[in-house]
Amino acid sequence: MRMTAAAESLTARRKCLAVDRQEISSSYLVAPDTSAYGLTKRVSGIAHDGVATELRVVEERPLTIFVNGSEIVTAMTIGDYPELLALGFLFNQGLLKSYSEVERVDFDEELETVVVRTKAKTDYERKLGKKIRTSGCAMGTVFGDMYEMVQGRSLPDVKIRTSWMYRLAHLINRTPSLYLEAGAIHGTVLCRRDQPLVYMEDVGRHNAVDKVAGWMMAEGVRADDKLLYTTGRLTSEMVLKTAMMGVPALVSRSGFTAWGVELAREIGLTLVGRMRGKRYFCLSGAHRLVRDADPDQVPHEDRKHRRKSADGER
Repeated sequence: MRMTAAAESLTARRKCLAVDRQEISSSYLVAPDTSAYGLTKRVSGIAHDGVATELRVVEERPLTIFVNGSEIVTAMTIGDYPELLALGFLFNQGLLKSYSEVERVDFDEELETVVVRTKAKTDYERKLGKKIRTSGCAMGTVFGDMYEMVQGRSLPDVKIRTSWMYRLAHLINRTPSLYLEAGAIHGTVLCRRDQPLVYMEDVGRHNAVDKVAGWMMAEGVRADDKLLYTTGRLTSEMVLKTAMMGVPALVSRSGFTAWGVELAREIGLTLVGRMRGKRYFCLSGAHRLVRDADPDQVPHEDRKHRRKSADGER
C-alpha cells in the first residue's frame, strides 16, 4: 500500500529524530543505556479510563557499601555502576581523598554489596557518629564534617558562557534516558564548556552525582574546568557534593532550597536553577557568567522534551 505524503513526512521525521538521538548519545563518554537489563520492568495496571495498560517503571534495589569489612551505608539505587557509586559516595563524604588510597573494589551482585578496600585505615568510625539524613530521594546521607571540609574552600574562578548552558540544556534534554523512557528518576551530567561528557541517572539525585564523582576519581579527571547539570532540586546536599568535587558551577532545571543557596554563597559556588527554554535564575556566583547568548534567539523547547521543573515533579 502506498504511503500518503503525510505518513511519509512523519516517517522521515522519526528517522531524523532517531539519527539525532544516536548522534547525541555517541558524543558522551558515558551515556544512559536505556536497554540495559534490570534497570526497568514492565508493570500492568489500569488507566484513568478503565483500560488495561502496561508501564515501564524503574527498578529500585539496595546496595550496601563497606570499607575494609565495616558497613558504612545502604543506598537505594537502580543498580548500574555500583563500584562508581561506592567510590563517589566515599569521596564526597571525605572518607577517601584520592583513588591512590584504594587497593581494590569488589562488587557482589548476589549479596548486593560493594566492598572498597583501602591501603591504609580510614577514620570512618568518627564520621559515622556525625551522620545526617538529608532531603535527598531514597534517604540521602551526609556526614556532619562535610560542612567543615568545604569551609574556606576556594573554587576556581573560571568563566561560564551562557551559550554553553543553553546548548547543554538542549543536548541533555534530548539525550535518550531512563527518565524519558520511564520517569521517576534523576540525572546528573558532567560537562566541559558546551559538551556533556558523563550522564548518570538514579532514583536519588545524590546517587547520580556520586556516580559522576566516582567516575572522575577512577579516571583521574580534573574538576576545575567542569560544571554539573542536574535534573533535581538545588539542595544543601547537592551544593556540598559539588563543592567537595571541586566543580565551580551547578546548573538545574529545578528550583532552589534556601539552605542550598546560603551554602553556595558561602562556598562561592555558581548556582543556576529553573533553567527552561531561555529562562534561568542565578542566585549565587553570577560573577562567573559571561552573557554571550541572546535569550530571544534560544530555540523553543519542545513540550515532549521538557523535563521536570520547579513547578512540578515527575
